[in-house]
Amino acid sequence: MKQTLSFETLRERIEQIFLRAGMNAVQAGALSRAIAAGERDGCKSHGIYRIEGVLRTLKAGKVSGTAEPQIVGGDDGAIVRVDARGGFSNPAFELGVPVLAERAKRLGLAALVVNDCTHFAALWPEVEAVTEHGLAAMVMCPSYATVAPAGGTRPLLGTNPFAFGWPRPGRAPYVFDFATSVAARGEIELHRRAGNQLPEGWAIDTDGQPTTDPEAALAGAMLPFGGHKGSAISTMIELLAGIMIGDLTSPEVLDFLGTTTLAPFHGELVIALSPEKFAAGRSGDPFARAELLFEAIQGQGARLPSQRRFAAREKSLADGITLSADEAAQLDRWLRLGLDAVA
Repeated sequence: MKQTLSFETLRERIEQIFLRAGMNAVQAGALSRAIAAGERDGCKSHGIYRIEGVLRTLKAGKVSGTAEPQIVGGDDGAIVRVDARGGFSNPAFELGVPVLAERAKRLGLAALVVNDCTHFAALWPEVEAVTEHGLAAMVMCPSYATVAPAGGTRPLLGTNPFAFGWPRPGRAPYVFDFATSVAARGEIELHRRAGNQLPEGWAIDTDGQPTTDPEAALAGAMLPFGGHKGSAISTMIELLAGIMIGDLTSPEVLDFLGTTTLAPFHGELVIALSPEKFAAGRSGDPFARAELLFEAIQGQGARLPSQRRFAAREKSLADGITLSADEAAQLDRWLRLGLDAVA
């Protein structure tokens, strides 16, 4: 039987699953907010589907469910560094973002570096959290090697998501968040579970040949979006959010984990920019000018990114979040069994 829950009720149920699995309140709270937000916004690939991977990674000992992230370095410069201490990225980000926002507003721009974290979620929650402070944001991180570079035949790059946000006073921000692969790996897994074939151009098999079979794709490699363009952007993310911040690249993540069935362990880079500081001394309000641009885009009948997600959010907050009978049963099973629910 389907269940319809409020956002907070769903979040609390997810949090209880993680507490039952041995996580502390810091880790369980941040993860439950991220996963419930995925369901609220109609992003099933980053909703409760992710709980199983979190539990599996925790059971494998590849992430600390009791870590207390710490801000390291006492300087007052543009770089804010948070040591996730082997825990998940979400609580480390939540700890660092107020400091990031203060410095970006004061200095014009600042960067938040999260090291030694496990990442499983979408990046738009981070982007939106920064835009709530009236700041523009760019967020990026590597993953594990599952994507072949353009012209390549074997996995080397990660899905390497990149997200951007621009604050819009009084309304939802302009946000995009996408993998630099043709599709997120979670989307391929959802196709596999549903017994559906993939669209052409998403993946290659272990012989480097194009495939629409999700099983062959997961064994082979995904492809970057836009050919060499996506491949170059993905490589940039390996450089900036891996090598530059002193953390793992996607091939190193795969070597560390030895599998793609666990959530990847690496770092994350968040860059915050103050439109007022950058536009200071120039004519025009940067926020008003941005609205003219957005109006022009929509005036041609085009849709701004994330509008469907925001519409789903509005509906969920008004009517509740509906879970299928199988999804509700799975939540009950995870809560009842904890880590014993996963292999």
